[in-house]
Amino acid sequence: MEGLREDLVALYVESPASAPGDPYRRPGRQNFLNRLTVDIRRPGFAMVIAETDSLRGCAFGFPVGGDGSWWLGFDGALPRSIEQLTVSGSVFAFADILIRPHPQDWEVARRVQERLLTDHQASLGVTLVDRADRQALAALRSWGWLDIGELRRPAGATTYRALILPLGERTTARLEGLVTMPGGGGPGGA
Repeated sequence: MEGLREDLVALYVESPASAPGDPYRRPGRQNFLNRLTVDIRRPGFAMVIAETDSLRGCAFGFPVGGDGSWWLGFDGALPRSIEQLTVSGSVFAFADILIRPHPQDWEVARRVQERLLTDHQASLGVTLVDRADRQALAALRSWGWLDIGELRRPAGATTYRALILPLGERTTARLEGLVTMPGGGGPGGA
């Protein structure tokens, strides 16, 4: 596992949300390793890796509990369809998605995300991103994630953007009209 950890750290540093010189750059490698160590211990933790001759991407996370606690701190009322999917156990939280910059990065991101959702029989992927991390938000939106609002954890000072990734047409139709964008833009706008 130690060799894989070092490969994951290298991928983390290279992923689109970690561009050097960006004032909103992701936290450092030790923070990433600490988060990974915590996430690995979560019930249902799973990781999907894409590789050819080297590691090209990965996504990892865990199922969201049906009690709704994952959504504590959501600003406003959680859309009913998301609440229903959460209660039914059909939601998977992505802790991180790491993709090596490449012309095919959208396809790699799509495949690892879809695989995790399919493996966990989830209809909806969810993730939280620091609202100041513009590069990570832009990358996720380019990979098909939809912004549904803000969330602040009760014990934290950081405000996150809550994003969802529906799997399949049926889920997308149930979620239609839920997307909100900061500044009033449409999907993909900032």
